[in-house]
Amino acid sequence: MIPNRAIGSSRPRTDAKILVEGRGCYLDDVPVSGPLHIAFLRSPHAKAGILALDSKAAQDASGVIGVFAASNLADVCRGWETSQTYPGLLMRTQTALADTEVLYVGQPVVAVVAESRALAEDAIELIEITWDARPAACDLSEALTIGAAKVHSDLADNTAYCSKIGDERDESIFANAALVVEDSFSFHRLTGCSMETRGVVASYVPGDESLTIYQSHTAPHQLRSLYAMHLGIDEGRIRVVCPHVGGSFGVKIHLYPDEIATVAIARILGRPVKFIADRIESFVSDIHAREQLVSARLALDASGRFVGWEGKSLLAIGPFSTHPGSSVQEGDEALRMSLAPYDVPHVRGDLNVVFQNKTIVGQYRGVGHPIATAIGEYMIDKAAAVMGIEGAALRRRNYFSDAGYPVRTRTGVDLQALSHQKCMEKVLQLIDLPRMRADIVAQREKGIYRGIGLASFVERTATNAPMSAHIRKATAQDGITLTIDPSGAVRCAISVTDQGQGTHAVLSQIIADSLGVLPDKVRIVSGDSQATPYGSGVRASRGTPVGGELALQASLKLKAAVLEAAAGLLQVRADALSMRDGVIAPAAGAGASISLADLAEMIYFKVPQLPAGPQINLSISMHLGHDWPALVPTNGIQACLAEVDVRTGFVKLLKHWAVDDFGVIVNPLLVSEQVRGGIAQGIGQALYEELVYSPEGQLTNGTFADYFIPSAADLPDIVVEHVETPWPHTALGAKGAGEAGTTGAVGAVLNAVNDAIRPLGATITEVPMTPARLLKALGRL
Repeated sequence: MIPNRAIGSSRPRTDAKILVEGRGCYLDDVPVSGPLHIAFLRSPHAKAGILALDSKAAQDASGVIGVFAASNLADVCRGWETSQTYPGLLMRTQTALADTEVLYVGQPVVAVVAESRALAEDAIELIEITWDARPAACDLSEALTIGAAKVHSDLADNTAYCSKIGDERDESIFANAALVVEDSFSFHRLTGCSMETRGVVASYVPGDESLTIYQSHTAPHQLRSLYAMHLGIDEGRIRVVCPHVGGSFGVKIHLYPDEIATVAIARILGRPVKFIADRIESFVSDIHAREQLVSARLALDASGRFVGWEGKSLLAIGPFSTHPGSSVQEGDEALRMSLAPYDVPHVRGDLNVVFQNKTIVGQYRGVGHPIATAIGEYMIDKAAAVMGIEGAALRRRNYFSDAGYPVRTRTGVDLQALSHQKCMEKVLQLIDLPRMRADIVAQREKGIYRGIGLASFVERTATNAPMSAHIRKATAQDGITLTIDPSGAVRCAISVTDQGQGTHAVLSQIIADSLGVLPDKVRIVSGDSQATPYGSGVRASRGTPVGGELALQASLKLKAAVLEAAAGLLQVRADALSMRDGVIAPAAGAGASISLADLAEMIYFKVPQLPAGPQINLSISMHLGHDWPALVPTNGIQACLAEVDVRTGFVKLLKHWAVDDFGVIVNPLLVSEQVRGGIAQGIGQALYEELVYSPEGQLTNGTFADYFIPSAADLPDIVVEHVETPWPHTALGAKGAGEAGTTGAVGAVLNAVNDAIRPLGATITEVPMTPARLLKALGRL
């Protein structure tokens, strides 16, 4: 590789100006000739039988093309079971539309297709359903109690999955410890709230049995395989296009029943059908996340070394596991990754996953890591408070040494190339802890309660595992075709997609440096299964570590071919040439040169002028199926300074710091903004975001008037710094960066709030920490 020039530089996203000017092409902007519109009658009950359904009035309504129930789709759309990523998870068959029973509020039951969305919604009001309301299992704390209502009547109870993680239980470790701290935690439901809601536009042409699907999603090739499986269509006749995506956060890595129903109905009708979810139905149909009840205990010896950790989690997943993938991962990661930064000789986790009559739980940004960090880091601060020392000192005493990697934790997590000690030193320099402690004490004497919270974490990124183990064609590979056109411009068609995080800009920088051209000469094409090689797409922060490495390797191979071609023209050895800014010249500096554009013109149009020899190819295609550990670990630490108004329970965040190790950073600007965005979402979980259900399973706050997400005014100044420890298994050395902000923020805010109220004898372990909950913790409510 030539010395980096684009890699490591802060550059705006390549499409930033287009999007800011409103010229992006999101799903609703996709031009489709004469689309029909679909709307869904969704279940108003958490659990009920469907005794009778009368849709005649709706079918006869003005502008209605068709009304579809489960029986109308049975011949063209197969049901499915969830992934067996976690063997032992109970498999329950799902269908695109509920047939005889509904199991959560918002489950699609009937689809109405009309000339407009408004006409379809009007017709839904004319459908009459006779419901048999049944007892629903909605309260997580009661899900496994004797006599609890059952989600699936044919099962003995609501247990979906159980597992033991780490070591066998050993009570002697805790009985002989110098100090044992323990506590219980409650984490409430939330959802992704991407700016653009889910949607799909499907067109089926009966003449050639071709299906074209536009969908707001992150993995077009995965979607193509899934739709082929569900609809029984030859995968080669399906094209999936993911245009600009207005955010995903995990919401759009899944496939939903209403999306499958839309595509199936488009096939039945042979006409384009469009579904764009409105915000109200998004709240009850998009995947939910984070609902867990956790208990934990930490044992320390007399020197303050950790000797044992145990955690127990009760995770709610809804009536089914998410599709594709698995809802279990949220709870598994919460236990498996707790205290991952630390050398703990005994670790034990017990996970119980339960069915529930609420919306299905899926993989939201961080997937269990925010909870893992919050409970582990809270327990460290609690132990430090009992010992009368700073939490920072206790952490430093127990970190894995930066020089001691690779290691495997007691829960089976492979770690290497991490830098907890370096990150801690940098964050302590940033916050000036002694000065801050003195100020906190001084403010407390004035009746102002402030606290500082730290949270160290490990985030597992860049998975190389298929999204779904039960899909025959699931893949963890990604593919690229890199081509130099006659003008000397470079076209990159790649399976890795951009969901708004700036992947295209990063890929352009990597290709520019490794090939030897200017970044503005590189054009990225992605999101189209017909125009890009087969691949896994974007999830789990894999865009740069996987897609970037793929782009680098392909660029170096293409560069070698270019230099070989130029060597014949310039009458020198290929290894004596280099290319910089699109000009090929002797590396030593003296001698003839040729521009890439001139070389490409000769290869494409002036073949007789080329030296005799093998055919020169200015295009290369390759796939990358990496052989490094299944997940690439990254690490960091966050600090939060918070002020609690003990009279009202309101929390004001004064400042937030993040120091992360993402390996080689290609674009510091984009990475830092990814971290800030993730921190904003973590702050939302810590203080504001909660899907509130009634005992009967009704969502009571399904609008932005009642479901609070942080605005810019609610966020503090966020300082972001980096440590770079390259990932040793790739030439690029990058790790995933998209989820770290969320992973550390919840724990940092939780610890800051508790640090503020601990002098009053109060603690809080229920998230989000709303004013009412804080006042209750303070004994004032």
